[in-house]
Amino acid sequence: MTYLHSMVCQTEGIKLNAPVKWRGLDGMMSVYWDAEGQNGANGYYLSPDPRIVIFLNDVSSHIQMSNKDRIDTQQYRPMMRAIYVPAGVPLWTNFTALHRFSHLDLHLHKDRLLRFLSPSIGTSAALTALRRPVEIQDIRSIEMLASLVIDEVCEPSKHAVYAETLIGSIVTALLDLPEDDFERSNGRLTQAQMNKLIVGMSERSDCRMTVAEMATIVGLSESWFANVFKQTTGKTPLQWQLGKRIDLAQKMLLESDLSVAGIAAQLGFSDQAHLTKSFRQVSGQTPAAWRRMQQLG
Repeated sequence: MTYLHSMVCQTEGIKLNAPVKWRGLDGMMSVYWDAEGQNGANGYYLSPDPRIVIFLNDVSSHIQMSNKDRIDTQQYRPMMRAIYVPAGVPLWTNFTALHRFSHLDLHLHKDRLLRFLSPSIGTSAALTALRRPVEIQDIRSIEMLASLVIDEVCEPSKHAVYAETLIGSIVTALLDLPEDDFERSNGRLTQAQMNKLIVGMSERSDCRMTVAEMATIVGLSESWFANVFKQTTGKTPLQWQLGKRIDLAQKMLLESDLSVAGIAAQLGFSDQAHLTKSFRQVSGQTPAAWRRMQQLG
């Protein structure tokens, strides 16, 4: 479905050199501008969704930018060739000299970006990246991609998915995607992530969590988490969780006078038979037999 963006835009002293070209895509709007700003020209922009601006020429010595009120000139800094502006972040611009410029604007629905990024880096990491502004002057990694998008905006020749894929590549090349908590080199969870899971489990009286809840704790998508968890532990998340619940059952068998049925109820098993079957699956013995062996030892 074509995305119709909404943005507050107020400009003064800026004129178009050619008609604006635009193309609506799935959750995205691509707009190509060729314009000119007079000395002292200015603009104010505020969007409820994230956006990317890529200039085709160097404007750093002619256009200044600020995320504060334009009256405070000390807050201005040179406009970079590519910027990512998070949702709800205002932007003021000011021209210090007459300058012609052209740029590609990419308006991106935040939900569309989350759907794009979350399967690879997880919802938590995606949200972190989407809140972090980016400003770069060296755009060699995305300049050709931007030119290809502009071609599709001005004279569409391919299916929309082609332009959407190009924009996705720009997003991943430009955004600051965190990898601190995930060892992509070997596809495993870090010890810090495993510790988060253990703590999260211990906070539940019955040591039970869904796979989705476990994935959220470590900031990964459910499908990606299930895959790397198996690579890390050799077990599925639910197999690992069952082992932790049986560990707790053993602790309760040793340190309390609770019956097997009572322990089953506390740990969220449907009944004594369910606990007995699961206990035997993990330890090779029934809970009662395991308790007797420990008492004899």
